[in-house]
Amino acid sequence: MADAAPPTLLLIQANVTGTMKVESRDGDAVGTIHAFEVHKGSGRVTHAVLSLGGFLGMGKSFYPLPFQLLTFDPVRDLYVVTIDRRLLEGGPSWANNAPVFDQAYADRVASYYGVNREDLAAG
Repeated sequence: MADAAPPTLLLIQANVTGTMKVESRDGDAVGTIHAFEVHKGSGRVTHAVLSLGGFLGMGKSFYPLPFQLLTFDPVRDLYVVTIDRRLLEGGPSWANNAPVFDQAYADRVASYYGVNREDLAAG
């Protein structure tokens, strides 16, 4: 029996069914969590996909953010993003078709936000 080939994509997108709000450190509304990128092997969340803008489900833009840039506030039941909204809005994003979230894309996101590169193969 031959060894199984490694999975093509190491992350799976887990969509959030409710509304999980995201605020800035100053308490300004930023958007909501649309989904989490979860490592298939370890089950660890690597990125949050934020949804910004839009009206009645149209015109939204999605922004992947390294999970380490978010802090959960259990009292208010929301996430606080630790970067400036302008930096977030200038970052990697998509409107209609999500990119393939592979190592190259994860590296691009990490580079943009100035965080350490995460080796997705390591889990």
